Amino acid sequence: MRGEILVLCLIVGAFTYAFRVLPTRADLTRLNPAGALSRFLAATGPAAIATLFAAAILPEVQGGWLESLPAVAGVLAVLAAYAATPSVVPATLIGTLAYGAAFWALQIQT
Repeated sequence: MRGEILVLCLIVGAFTYAFRVLPTRADLTRLNPAGALSRFLAATGPAAIATLFAAAILPEVQGGWLESLPAVAGVLAVLAAYAATPSVVPATLIGTLAYGAAFWALQIQT
C-alpha cells in the first residue's frame, strides 16, 4: 500500500471520529445559538447525510434508467411520505418498502 493513501485514510478516519465523538462529549449548553460554531455544528448533520446519499445513489443511477428504477422509487416514496407526515421513521420505512417492491418487480420481469 502506498504511504500517501494510508496517511489520507488515517486523516479522514481521525476527522470522522472527531465529528462523531466530540459533539457528544462537549458541553454545548453555554454555546451561543447564533454563533459560528453553533451554525457549523448544525450544518454538519445535513451535509453528511447529503454526502452519503450522493455516494450511495451514484452507482445506482449510472447503470441506466431500468437499473435505477428501484432507487428512484425509494427516493420518491421517502419524499412523499415525509411531506405527508414530517417524521423520519415512516418515511424511511415507506421508502424501504418502495425500493424493495420495485426491485422485486424488476427481478420478476427478468
